[in-house]
Amino acid sequence: MPISLPDLPYAQNALEPHITANTLSFHHGKHHNAYVVKCNELTAGTDLENASVEEITMAAHKKGDQGLFNQAAQVWNHTFYWNSMSPNGGGKPTGAIAAKIDEDFGSYEEFATQFKNAGATQFGSGWAWLVLDGGKLKVEKTPNAGTPLVDGKTPILTMDVWEHAYYLDFQNRRPDYMGAFLEHLVNWDFANANLAAAS
Repeated sequence: MPISLPDLPYAQNALEPHITANTLSFHHGKHHNAYVVKCNELTAGTDLENASVEEITMAAHKKGDQGLFNQAAQVWNHTFYWNSMSPNGGGKPTGAIAAKIDEDFGSYEEFATQFKNAGATQFGSGWAWLVLDGGKLKVEKTPNAGTPLVDGKTPILTMDVWEHAYYLDFQNRRPDYMGAFLEHLVNWDFANANLAAAS
């Protein structure tokens, strides 16, 4: 089966006023979909034609096929990003992820500072991540289509800092977008599920 564009896990207007339906219609319907289409074009008739997005991403990385990696990794990253947000999200975490953040960062505030700094200091396009690496939570950033998957790390959350993720709503104010992500959108239930699955 070719890769398909997954539905958003909420209505296009569900993240308003922080991220508008206009942004999601372009970001999901145009950008994400374009990666899906191109990934299918590049794998058609190959041994990866029926592989999962994760398998294609890993295989392209291993082979050094940057063109295919860029498309497949962006399909995977975006799907993970949609689920990293929730209409009822934001604020301090609860449950196991809250305890783990306190354990590994010292406090939620320290995590938030590191996470926003990762997004702010990613020059150009890329991603800020909360990952589990060797049993410990860490904040990382990746450029362009980069993903912690290929480094054997477990993604817990991600924030897209490509300009198309926020420009229609925040223009050049990336810090305001990152603040809104943590205060109003971040999906701690998804983070808890990813942490549980990795344990």
